[in-house]
Amino acid sequence: MIETYRGVVYPNQLDHMDHMNVQWYTSKFDEGTWHLFSAAGITSDYIRKNNKGMAAVEQTTKYKAEVMSGDLLVVRSKVLEVKDKTIRFIHIMYNTETGIEVATSELVAVHLDRKERKACSIPEDIKDKCVMLMSDTT
Repeated sequence: MIETYRGVVYPNQLDHMDHMNVQWYTSKFDEGTWHLFSAAGITSDYIRKNNKGMAAVEQTTKYKAEVMSGDLLVVRSKVLEVKDKTIRFIHIMYNTETGIEVATSELVAVHLDRKERKACSIPEDIKDKCVMLMSDTT
């Protein structure tokens, strides 16, 4: 797994229960997604030059421990599967001070042609990088 996000929980990210609201988990996982995609070759430059992109089509998030204001978080991510037009991957969020796993989010994203607005094949070099990101190296 590779580190794809590192940050802190701010007071404005809390809900009325005084723990981080679900929208912020999604936001932090989303930031991690773009770092994972970049490591696979789906960079901002690739997106602009090729008019291609990625879109989430499925997401399952599990909340495992409360996250409070001031907690330091890290997200580690891994590609689980790459197919012709999709990438399935997982993010695991940890409290950096305690090491406790606080949440996971597994997603499926489709590679798409931004002009046609439809799914298209992932280039072979990106698939190869995804396979490398499937290994258990940390």
